[in-house]
Amino acid sequence: MITRLSRRALPAVAAAALLAACTSSGGSTDAASTAPTAAPGTASAAASSDPAAPTATPAPTPTPTVKPTGQADPALQAFYGQKLAWAACKDDPATTKTDESAVQCATLKVPLDYADPASGETLDVAVARIQAARPEQRTGSLLINPGGPGGTGVGMVQRGQKDYDGPLHDHFDVVGFDPRGVGGTSPVKCLDDKARDAWTTTDTPGADHGKLLADACQAKYAKLLPFVGTRNTARDMDVLRGALGDLKLNYLGLSYGTYLGSVYAEEFPDRTGRLVLDGASDRSTSLVQHNIEQYAGFERSFKLFAGECVTKSPCPLGKDPEAAPKKLADFLDGLKDKPLTTTDGRKVTATAAWNGVIDSLNDAQGYADLRTVLTMAMNQGKGDYLMALADGATGRDAKGGYKVSADAYTAVHCADTVMAPTEAELQAQLTELAAKAPLVTAHNPAAALFDPDCRSWPFRSAEKAHPIKAEGSAPIVVVGSTGDAATPYAWSEKLAGSLAQGVLLTREGEGHTAYGRSACIRDAVHSYLVDGTVPAAGTRCATDPAR
Repeated sequence: MITRLSRRALPAVAAAALLAACTSSGGSTDAASTAPTAAPGTASAAASSDPAAPTATPAPTPTPTVKPTGQADPALQAFYGQKLAWAACKDDPATTKTDESAVQCATLKVPLDYADPASGETLDVAVARIQAARPEQRTGSLLINPGGPGGTGVGMVQRGQKDYDGPLHDHFDVVGFDPRGVGGTSPVKCLDDKARDAWTTTDTPGADHGKLLADACQAKYAKLLPFVGTRNTARDMDVLRGALGDLKLNYLGLSYGTYLGSVYAEEFPDRTGRLVLDGASDRSTSLVQHNIEQYAGFERSFKLFAGECVTKSPCPLGKDPEAAPKKLADFLDGLKDKPLTTTDGRKVTATAAWNGVIDSLNDAQGYADLRTVLTMAMNQGKGDYLMALADGATGRDAKGGYKVSADAYTAVHCADTVMAPTEAELQAQLTELAAKAPLVTAHNPAAALFDPDCRSWPFRSAEKAHPIKAEGSAPIVVVGSTGDAATPYAWSEKLAGSLAQGVLLTREGEGHTAYGRSACIRDAVHSYLVDGTVPAAGTRCATDPAR
């Protein structure tokens, strides 16, 4: 929720009115506006008609001063100095296997607009932590982000309490937070559940499909949406670091969380402690190019799954590994004309089915389940389990409700990108997409190209696609998986290469992200986060046999 900040609570904010400057869209410093002066030479020009008039000396152009950023900014110091009031989290009765009250929760107050903290408008950021199991060995805090954008760090801590047992839990307070627009931090939910059902599953989206969502979001969240982007969330992370009492940020980010972590390193390189970025999301190119490369990764994994399927049982794709991918794609595309019907009357459209199948390609461990689901759909005409996969991909629960991550995904992406391709550019992009991912995008190439569709988004981003260098940072470990479809391995190579202090750690194997799939990767990550031991250049790890 956006709230108005009390001047009494943060007296330093009042002084910010004297600092008339806007934060820059990138880098670790912000440029200040210069004081207004007469244009150089104006007085001299005015007097030149009178030969006897004394020659005026042009007013010197003042040297621009650098506006202090982050903790050094007087207008932000009270935010950094706030004390978090920790208390037991509220238990969620819907999660019977997890007791959320075993985790501590708090609220962090941050400015809505870092360019104008004197406005007094703030956001309440939801935060959760698991305290270090061995306080005598405590190193500090470790912030985590599950990706998305739209993933909840609070939920990651609450529902994954056992995931951090061992070195991380021993040495760190493991801290999750909900980025702007997500979970407990001013959540963005633009469409009601019934409207989202239709919006998510339609096979005939129409020209105004993206505009429908954009208009709904603008109507409900016009004041918030310009400020939900990744750079503002990175600034929130630094305020959280200060409020936690840490001099440096230690961080583990997955998938989109790698972009958040790299933007943090760009914004605050001198505050980087030990950062691990697993499954790099490349933002050095446009979102459209990003999507083309990602769907090329899905195409590769789709063919791999279908080719392996014919060697297993059950498998509805026949015996020919070369023909299997096309047979599966034809079935899924055919649902546009002949959708399956679930027992509760829902239609399994081509769009819904493709969403479920592509999402399943992120985890090779689930390929056996995917084979069974497809066998029931293709051989028996039963669509319930295929629809369940689609629901998992779009965040729909068994009661028909949607997680807020669905709209947060769009809101954050559209705050981070500029998207206005010309007609010629669009045709070239569609041609490239068809060449690199013909099977997985033929049913709706525009939806793949514009994922999400930001063309009608009412707020233009100031961000520009660029390689992130983060000059002056500590070493940053980038973890890539050779068979990662969602974040192709080339992206991890590219990010590690662009960072001034990037170190690449490689997992050989299929599946999205590496930390949960390889003991070798976990050992290397733990050694860096706990002891500061940087992985040797060229280190490669295998996937665990069970994976």
